[in-house]
Amino acid sequence: MTKINLHIVSFDIPFPANYGGVIDVFYKIRALHRAGISIQLHCFEYDRKPAPELEKLCTSVHYYHRETGFLTNVSLRPYIVSSRRSPDLINNLLKDQNPILFEGLHTCGFMADERLKGRFMIYRESNIEHHYYYHLFKAEKNLGKKIFFLAESIRLRYFQHILSNASLMLTVSKDDTQYLASVFPQNHVLYLPSFHNNDEVSIKPGRGTYALYQGKLSVPENSVAAEFLINEVWEDSFPELVIAGLNSPAWLTRLGAERTNIRFVHNPSDDQMLSLIQEAHVNIMVTFQPTGLKLKLLNALFCGRFCLVNPQMVVGTSLDGLCHLASNPIGFKEKISFLFNQDFDEAHIHHRAFALMKHYSNQNNCKLLVEILTLC
Repeated sequence: MTKINLHIVSFDIPFPANYGGVIDVFYKIRALHRAGISIQLHCFEYDRKPAPELEKLCTSVHYYHRETGFLTNVSLRPYIVSSRRSPDLINNLLKDQNPILFEGLHTCGFMADERLKGRFMIYRESNIEHHYYYHLFKAEKNLGKKIFFLAESIRLRYFQHILSNASLMLTVSKDDTQYLASVFPQNHVLYLPSFHNNDEVSIKPGRGTYALYQGKLSVPENSVAAEFLINEVWEDSFPELVIAGLNSPAWLTRLGAERTNIRFVHNPSDDQMLSLIQEAHVNIMVTFQPTGLKLKLLNALFCGRFCLVNPQMVVGTSLDGLCHLASNPIGFKEKISFLFNQDFDEAHIHHRAFALMKHYSNQNNCKLLVEILTLC
């Protein structure tokens, strides 16, 4: 069989795989490496250090400086795109005719370049980006950031037409599949769920003593969700609520400090986060923007006991049957009281494992991706 060589262009350095976007990238790379694919990885460096761990999985790893700052933002292109248009990147992509996997709209600045015409180019969608940024605009409290998010949303909506150049689009949710198929009826759009760090379920039966909310807390969507749980859901009579994640804003930490049964775990390690998820009795996840697939939900389903979410969290995922749903504060309070009186037993675990491996098996999804690369 001919050796398959693939360029992967990542919007960030995908290690450590400790937040939503890079989780899919890293574990996809790991799965493709295990399948014998030769990967030339290209990634942008701005707030993370080069990761030697990636060299074990890739034939080569190229790092590019991301051009951040005000002048980069003065452009008709979205800032997340214009800051990643490195001349070194396009020059490296032109050294061969291997297929290219662009991770996120962020990395697609050269997709319409005439020099790439005829190349097999895959767009990996993680969000409908202009929808995502519009929701960030609505959630943000800082006026300057609100203006930026709104402007970026408008620019992303127009820029997404560059995707007509993609040979294939791989989407993370069924709703996003339908959206892109309707906007780009001439393109091939395929649903391929996100890759993740779980090859099997690792759930502990029994009961925990606390509930967990976790996420990258510097993202307005997540900090607003945590605020909602603190202010509108959590009663003084409830068990402890642990809020764990990266870079919590000071205002949110202060808000939680006012409550005796709310505890923050700041910037936990991967092992610490896994332990928090497994030991929690209820993993609570809330989002106010139904975009993409929330990888923290997938991780909690593979590793944690009961999952309590709002409907927006499971839109287009087929995961609603594995979760308990609540759509308002009263619903959340009722479900919390109910779930803390239930055991998570072996029958729950077997049901969860069967359902997850049907659609969210890294091995099966990698096999499909390799078949695509074999044909391109």
